[in-house]
Amino acid sequence: MIHARDHLRFLPAYKKRLTSDSMDNVAQRGLRQRVGDWVESQRIQNLIIGLIVINAITLGLETFEVIQREAGWLLYPVEQAILAVFVIEISLKLYAFGPRFFREPWNVFDFFIVAIALVPDSGPFSILRALRILRVLRLLTKIRRLREIIESLLKAIPSIAWIALLLLLVFYVFAVMGTKLFGESFPANFGHLGRTMFSLFQIMTLESWSQEIARPVMQQYPYAWVYFVTFILVTAFTVLNLFIGIIVSTMQERHYELEDAKRSETEARAHAEREEMLNLLREVSERVERMEQRDRESRGERGS
Repeated sequence: MIHARDHLRFLPAYKKRLTSDSMDNVAQRGLRQRVGDWVESQRIQNLIIGLIVINAITLGLETFEVIQREAGWLLYPVEQAILAVFVIEISLKLYAFGPRFFREPWNVFDFFIVAIALVPDSGPFSILRALRILRVLRLLTKIRRLREIIESLLKAIPSIAWIALLLLLVFYVFAVMGTKLFGESFPANFGHLGRTMFSLFQIMTLESWSQEIARPVMQQYPYAWVYFVTFILVTAFTVLNLFIGIIVSTMQERHYELEDAKRSETEARAHAEREEMLNLLREVSERVERMEQRDRESRGERGS
């Protein structure tokens, strides 16, 4: 029969092993944190930005046959070396952050871009060779201002969708009207709904709309200018400006949110510092009171 004292003999060894495992875990977490802080440091991020720019330049130089023929032997090793640095960066982030790496959408975007570059660009995957230029888009994840713009655009998508629906309704109404009014005389531009909508798109962009579309129609229909001018005013000068207004408004809201977050973080840090100072003052006050109490007690004992 095993007595309690037999269990107690193993407690020191168990505690020692538990302490050793805990210290190993703490050391492992500390190493990961140091790796994460290092790879996310401003110096390393500036290096990555510089390599992205150099990679973009080398990919552009490869499009010139003369440069490819004369310096192609140099461009390829440079590109592979830069890709190796990107792979090391992603690997260090995966080690440092673990599963948390994929919780950040920008990290997933980086991982996807680098993964594409690792796929062999021969055989059925030869089309991926043209996708190497997507590495330049990693600048979006490295430059804070660009990230804020993209996040603002993504946040504006719901409002933009409603404006796009409004624009589609305007297109549809004017397309049906244009087909009914000018379809028989100008079938090339207004023969059916699809052709009319394409012509209206050209009119909205103001690309050769007067000479190619409007003036020939106005020679036969003198009052057709009302149709064209109204459509341009509604689309090019009203609806499209709504797109711009929504995007600008969303970017301002995003800017205010970031400023509020920074202000809240600063206030929280200041509040924590104040609380720490108050705790220190309380401890000092308690110690002083205890010292005074001991002093009074010692005096009382001497007097007695």
